[in-house]
Amino acid sequence: MATVRPLRAVAPAAVPKPAPVVEPPRRPVGRLPTRPLPAPKKAADLPKRPLPGITLDAGWDKKLARGLVTPDATIDLHGHTLHSAHDLLDGALARSVARGDRVILLVTGKPPRPESERPHARGAIRAAIGDWLAGSRHAGSIAAVRGAHPRHGGQGALYIVLRRLRG
Repeated sequence: MATVRPLRAVAPAAVPKPAPVVEPPRRPVGRLPTRPLPAPKKAADLPKRPLPGITLDAGWDKKLARGLVTPDATIDLHGHTLHSAHDLLDGALARSVARGDRVILLVTGKPPRPESERPHARGAIRAAIGDWLAGSRHAGSIAAVRGAHPRHGGQGALYIVLRRLRG
């Protein structure tokens, strides 16, 4: 290599310097962060019951997923406006809670297909159901909301599982 000479003298290409790596400061091990603790919540601010959707055990989820549960009541919201569907849902939930029903089949209609190109208002009731149930006067009576089995409507329906009445 010592005896080899290049044919032409070529200037080496300028190589940009890498930016210096700045490491974040490390916290000493064994010390707690020094930020202030949040103020404790008042008892009035805490929900009285768990939020809907998180209280079913695995047995209930398996039964619902396999379609082995027979709904005690059915609410069909086809052909309704948002206002009339909300009123119908509220009244039907009140009747079901009073009767002590456990599972309600709520038929909302299938959501619009993702491949549909034209703008349309399909699926407005389906999109509003979660907010309606969470803000309902019956929200404390709802244990969970799950998608329905294909024999009960599949994507176009939901199961509303109500809490057991404590007597």
